[in-house]
Amino acid sequence: MPSRRFEQLDSARGLALLGILVMNIGGFGLPKSAYMNPAYIGMPSFSDGLVWSLLSTFVQGTFLAMFAMLFGAGLQLLSKRSAGWNASRLFWLALLGFCHSVYFWDGDILLTYGLVGLGSMIIIRTTSTSRSLMRTGILLYFIGLAIMLWLGSLSGSGFSEDWTPSARTLAYETAWKLTGGELAHAERLKMTLMIQLSVILQYGWELAGLMLIGAGLLHSGWLLGKAPLTDYRRQGWLLFAISLLIHIPAMLMQWWTGWDFVIAGYYLQVPKEIAATLQGIAYLALWYGYGQSINWSKANAVLSQVGRMTLSNYLLQTLICTTFFYHYGGFNHFDRLQLLAMVPAIWCVNILFSLLWLKYFKQGPVEWLWRRLTSLVATE
Repeated sequence: MPSRRFEQLDSARGLALLGILVMNIGGFGLPKSAYMNPAYIGMPSFSDGLVWSLLSTFVQGTFLAMFAMLFGAGLQLLSKRSAGWNASRLFWLALLGFCHSVYFWDGDILLTYGLVGLGSMIIIRTTSTSRSLMRTGILLYFIGLAIMLWLGSLSGSGFSEDWTPSARTLAYETAWKLTGGELAHAERLKMTLMIQLSVILQYGWELAGLMLIGAGLLHSGWLLGKAPLTDYRRQGWLLFAISLLIHIPAMLMQWWTGWDFVIAGYYLQVPKEIAATLQGIAYLALWYGYGQSINWSKANAVLSQVGRMTLSNYLLQTLICTTFFYHYGGFNHFDRLQLLAMVPAIWCVNILFSLLWLKYFKQGPVEWLWRRLTSLVATE
């Protein structure tokens, strides 16, 4: 493997990481039901509904799709190393994710990425062309969406306690999150196991598909910035427009149905997932199309530093948010607009931390530990 950094790829990772926080801040600061359903305790205020609608149209699922594709690109880059080294690397990521999920925050993605990444890596190592990777990725992705529709047909009822919780359920969630300790660990363990069950049943197919699409985009050179800037810009604006043509009607239908659990949470979520993926590729294309120009060179350089420390910065976001919302009692005290206003401050911490740390070290602290643990049990 070459030792040089792929600056544009790193900057895309940094962009995806910072974008994920725009949605995750609600996952930290509000009850879990609020993440998907703005009407979880009844119709929201105009301000809350407007912020939700904008986030739903331009952010929700988009940066997660970007992040998954970029993770798959990383798997493609590392596929030349030994199978044992890659398996060890993903094992340690999954273990870190499990600890993160149980002891810090139940919105963790690292455990899922580690487990799904193992299966994706096997496919990547046995697939020789970008076209094959893309075809397989698209197939797995749509299998996941088909399963989502099937699960919706099995739900039967338009009510779910996880979708529209009772006052007692909300009070209990608030209590264990603010109290912490063994009760919180036990609740997060149950949620972690339920999430992994959903990964096996449905989301894992979708996620593996996104990873393989990302691997294919890197294999073709697209994620290495090898296409002309005009191509990236044209593709980006076209995909962005298509994503809005899907996103906006689906979002309006969710409001029109009164946030019915089955319709809004399953059936209409399928087109929104497709739109988010197209939008994620659009954002990548636009960043590659404009971020490589001289006018954006400073932003590109800063984001590449954040992207080089993706894992450390992701965990730093958790540390900041759990400290404020759970240990200092900020949980469920702010509306969506107020939560959104906190995001730039956390971005600044991520950026300053990255710039200062990489001034003296070659890797982020967690990245260094991850590499050392991987090398303990496997050779490159």
